[in-house]
Amino acid sequence: MKRLFTGVTDRGLLRSANQDAYHIDREGRFFVVADGMGGHAGGQEASRLATETIRYYLEDHWSSGQPPKSLLEGALQAANRAILKDQHEHPERSDMGTTVVIVLFEGDQPWCAHIGDSRLYRLRGPKLEQITEDHTWIARALKHGEVSPDQARSHPWRHVLAQCLGREDLDPIEIQAFDFQAGDRLLLCSDGLTEELSDHLIADRLKQIRSCEKAAIALVDAAKDRGGRDNITVVIVALDALT
Repeated sequence: MKRLFTGVTDRGLLRSANQDAYHIDREGRFFVVADGMGGHAGGQEASRLATETIRYYLEDHWSSGQPPKSLLEGALQAANRAILKDQHEHPERSDMGTTVVIVLFEGDQPWCAHIGDSRLYRLRGPKLEQITEDHTWIARALKHGEVSPDQARSHPWRHVLAQCLGREDLDPIEIQAFDFQAGDRLLLCSDGLTEELSDHLIADRLKQIRSCEKAAIALVDAAKDRGGRDNITVVIVALDALT
């Protein structure tokens, strides 16, 4: 089966700069989405540093024989060190950081790692499943029953991150293998998409539009139609004969 993929990023309607970044390995071995923070210059630099460092680390170590979990952990630790080094050298960017989500394929087996609230979804048939769990205050509060889903949707702390790259006290990195079958679609995205579109609307676009490229553009356009308050980045990976 052929692995097909595409990516789109957009500044949105209200932001003056795009602090998101993404990278697609041209051989389809790995995919990265990052969403920076810390002001225009800081957020752009953090997401750029993260995606570039992860890219070069994975390319340089791909044939090292390391298992996927070690590759992903090494790449994220390298990205964190690069951001911390830049913070030290440029105090004006000392508060910058970034979320990140990565999918890496070992043959046909995908693995994912993430930090923050950039997400990985899998569409299988009619069902859209969120593979990653947000590292946010609100996600933890929901998990422990401290707020209801209705309260979470408008809670003033819903954007507060519990973890991001660019911090000395980086928590253990969550890395997992997951199932990916012919006909499935993977969606990596920044929260500029998920803040505007419900999972139901995202699933509808992915089911209705069979072209990866057209589906990615449709998702970004739909997020902009509903406000486009943040930068929006979408990467779609498919495993079948989609065009």
